[in-house]
Amino acid sequence: MQASGLRRRAAARRVEQLVPTGSAGPSRGSGLLESLVGPLILLLLVVLAAIAVRQFVGVVTVHDYERGLRYRSGRFSGLVDPGTHFVIKPFSEVRLLDARPSFMTIEGQEVLTSDGVPLKVSVAARYVVGDPVAAVTGDQSYLRALHLELQLGLRDVVTAGTVDEVLTARASIGPAVMERVASDLARLGVELLAVDVRDLMVPGELKRVFAGVIVARKEGEAALEKVRGETAALRNLANAGRLVEDNPGVLQLRMLQQLGSSSGNTVMLSMPDGAGGSADGATPSTTRAARVRTRTTPEPPAG
Repeated sequence: MQASGLRRRAAARRVEQLVPTGSAGPSRGSGLLESLVGPLILLLLVVLAAIAVRQFVGVVTVHDYERGLRYRSGRFSGLVDPGTHFVIKPFSEVRLLDARPSFMTIEGQEVLTSDGVPLKVSVAARYVVGDPVAAVTGDQSYLRALHLELQLGLRDVVTAGTVDEVLTARASIGPAVMERVASDLARLGVELLAVDVRDLMVPGELKRVFAGVIVARKEGEAALEKVRGETAALRNLANAGRLVEDNPGVLQLRMLQQLGSSSGNTVMLSMPDGAGGSADGATPSTTRAARVRTRTTPEPPAG
């Protein structure tokens, strides 16, 4: 009986020990959850605040090669320096404009010259935005205005001359276009740095005509050079004739020189009438040939 009572008391004691331990577990879990709820709510509030601020506050970075124009309530308030700037989007705005030099190409424009010949001309213009305020406020699109002004200036220059004048003065077309449109573009805040002609194409028929002209010109130059050569040769012959006429002994000296340089046994010399004379003093009516025979003497064998 005592042993069974002891066993019951021991079992009751173990039950009492287990009951408090089981009830403490849920309390610890709820405490950990409560400690995490506060930071999570705070983090959520920070994220929502950042999203709200981003919707109304913007960050704009202006580089060294850019120009920034600040607008407040739709009105221009001034230029901003390079750097990072904050703007409140509903009330202010910063517009960026690239101020680096750039190129614009005007593709082939078919223009009639003053004598009615169609030429296709294309130019390349190098420009820079000198006044960003005028470039933005002076026209809806300064790039489109620049393209149109270059087209009109090119037409004015080409139509002012004949096809020969345009082809001859091709290098001056670009500076002429630049001079015509510079003042109009200055009002738009655009400064032209250079204008050069890229291509100047003529119709196919005119190409063939120009090719024929060049061929005829070269043939004439070749014929002229040939005539000049023949004239020089005739002039030399005339000078030689006058020299022989004034100095008959020159021909004899020339004959002796020819004999000395000849390696054969027979030399044929043609002399004009009266040159060199004859043994009996008679002179033939036509050019005679003097045949001179020279014999080579063999050298004695060496002793």
